[in-house]
Amino acid sequence: MISPWEYRHLRGWAGVRMASGIASAGLGAVTLSFGGNDWKTYGWTMVFLALAAAQFSFACWELIIARSGSART
Repeated sequence: MISPWEYRHLRGWAGVRMASGIASAGLGAVTLSFGGNDWKTYGWTMVFLALAAAQFSFACWELIIARSGSART
């Protein structure tokens, strides 16, 4: 499920996913505040916030995997 080149740098990719989630949540907030009062605005806001939630979830999962890795001696 995780490609080998990504698995070697899990913490770095988790940071990238966290930054992407923050950007998506910011886009959702900007869309909601300046988009108007119609369903198109709410739809795009839900898309951005769902994307942010997915990115945060995947980043947390990667950090859990990185923490549970075998101890290097």
